[in-house]
Amino acid sequence: MMAETLVQFEPVPATSGHALTYAAVVKEGAPEIGAALPATTRLLFVTSEMGDFIKAGGLGEVSSALPRQLRQLCDVRVLIPGFRQVRAARPNMDIVSTMPRTASLPPWSLGRFSTADGLTIYALLCDELYDREGSPYGPYSGGDFPDNDIRFARLSLAAAELAAGEADPNWKPDILHVNDWPSALAPGYLRWKGLTTPSILTIHNLAYQGLYQPARLAPLGIPDLAFSVNGTEFHGKISFLKTGIFYGSHVTTVSETYAHEITTAEHGCGLEGLLKTRMDEGRLTGIVNGIDDSWNALITGENLDSRRVRQWKQQNAADIRKTFDLPTSNGPLFSIISRLVHQKGIDLSIEAAETIVGNGGQLVVTGRGEPRLEDAIERLARRHPRAVAARIGFDDAEARRLFAASDFLLMPSRFEPCGLSQMYAQRSGALPIAYRTGGLVDTIEDGRSGFLFSTLTSAGLTSAVSRAIEAFRSKRMFRTMREHAMAKRFDWSRPSHRYADVYARALAA
Repeated sequence: MMAETLVQFEPVPATSGHALTYAAVVKEGAPEIGAALPATTRLLFVTSEMGDFIKAGGLGEVSSALPRQLRQLCDVRVLIPGFRQVRAARPNMDIVSTMPRTASLPPWSLGRFSTADGLTIYALLCDELYDREGSPYGPYSGGDFPDNDIRFARLSLAAAELAAGEADPNWKPDILHVNDWPSALAPGYLRWKGLTTPSILTIHNLAYQGLYQPARLAPLGIPDLAFSVNGTEFHGKISFLKTGIFYGSHVTTVSETYAHEITTAEHGCGLEGLLKTRMDEGRLTGIVNGIDDSWNALITGENLDSRRVRQWKQQNAADIRKTFDLPTSNGPLFSIISRLVHQKGIDLSIEAAETIVGNGGQLVVTGRGEPRLEDAIERLARRHPRAVAARIGFDDAEARRLFAASDFLLMPSRFEPCGLSQMYAQRSGALPIAYRTGGLVDTIEDGRSGFLFSTLTSAGLTSAVSRAIEAFRSKRMFRTMREHAMAKRFDWSRPSHRYADVYARALAA
């Protein structure tokens, strides 16, 4: 069955905060999977961040969008720590219950409220753990909070206590969906409490595992018998993430390619053996993320109008050049919109910048991260003041304007479980240039909606940049690629149905 989706194009003010509005009639296959999940299924979605209140990365975006899409398929509620930002947003939430201390995990209260669009949120209220200045994981100055093991074991156990019907006697989930290491102890707590509630663990980035010394077993309420290779133990330490993989009913990750990559020694972070076993069992699934509706639900009209697209891009490019003190140019505008860290291949992009500048292009960089890379970017901008500009920091509205202004996005990540920026870029008419890895492979069509390279070196990236510049000089080719990229859809409809299919299989098992 084919579904017809109306999307449209129209220039928008740079101050609107939206990167794009355009329209075309797009034919796409309507998802047929997920029908086996009863609409009465109760799902608890457990997360350490949510874009409505507080986020550190892609998990926050997913946690804001996916549960809302799943509401069409089941009865979903979200559990999040009662961070200072959550308490400030809803100071008068209902208190459902007060729960006792367990081991060294302090007592807590269960708050409940609804968002403006009706999504039910549970807040784990424990001010000694969550009422702090900073990100979900550490101070704004950097590093982690020293008691993160307690903070996120408390979150995991709270999820299990909800599953047991102890925290809210009027609502008990049929299935738990936990995310990354901060909630990955929950499948273990389910097992140790003797519960059979199915649990799904989504790995957003395998590199972060939540590793702690074995002396923390008792404080965290983990049974001694669980500290073994068939349990929580990982190279002599407690691994939150391994616990979720081992005890969980099913593991998902955020792209199909990354699901296969993490079963290899190169990308498995030491867990490739267990993950390969899960894949062989049919219990590891890759599901590509969607992106926020503000990038997808755009205005009226029936076709992409090449002239209007070009004018819209030129208008945004002129505004960005003015904002970043770059001169007017007819050359291509490249951007880096990223955390400035080694994983993102920033060092490779810096080397490729010489090719961009040498061919009459310009580069705008926005982001923050490792001091050595921040310094290298600023030195690059000083070396080429008329061709390279940088802002160390991040502003969401400015980033959206930069996506809308750019002709190309540099994204040579060394690994990328899914990635969102390459999807934002394509929707905005900026062709991504990326290493052939993870979700970048699953979302970029090489030579049609962007450029992929296979050799992770500066020469590999430079070759892809040269291909991009050649395409830019061929106006017809560049226009065709841009319009193809802008017509792609990355909404949450199909991913949510695929998650529903995973839930149904876990419940049946």
